[in-house]
Amino acid sequence: MAGISMRVNGREVDADVEDRTLLVDFLRNNLVLTGTHVGCDTSQCGACVVHLDGKAVKSCTMLAAQAAGSDITTVEGLMSDGELHPVQRAFREHHGLQCGFCTPGMIMAATDMIARHGAALDEATVRTELEGNICRCTGYHNIVRSILAAAAEMNGTQQAAE
Repeated sequence: MAGISMRVNGREVDADVEDRTLLVDFLRNNLVLTGTHVGCDTSQCGACVVHLDGKAVKSCTMLAAQAAGSDITTVEGLMSDGELHPVQRAFREHHGLQCGFCTPGMIMAATDMIARHGAALDEATVRTELEGNICRCTGYHNIVRSILAAAAEMNGTQQAAE
């Protein structure tokens, strides 16, 4: 057993976990943060994306013990004062979700993209960087549109006509 401490969604967490416990399983089973999904267990689908110290990572290929001392944000941690994050709101307003299974990972990947690229984020970049996130329901059009709308809102720019 490993004793771990980390900050998850702004809250200090201490726990004893088996050495082989994946971060995704720790978040879902120990902390009951079920927005982080388990899709493939091989880091191919992106349903498990969380932010580790501000960077998007796939939590299905990382041990919980490796995250000790880190600051973790899950999709549940994006809301502020009961208000949806701009990316969450854009996914709702621009129909960027279908069944919803991939949505948390897409949203976490999108917030990372927007943070890194800012106003320079364009459709080609979004499509390239979403290659590690699989949606089995759509052709990605509304997901890309949602991300670009959120980026425009967050960066105070106008979104191009659709």
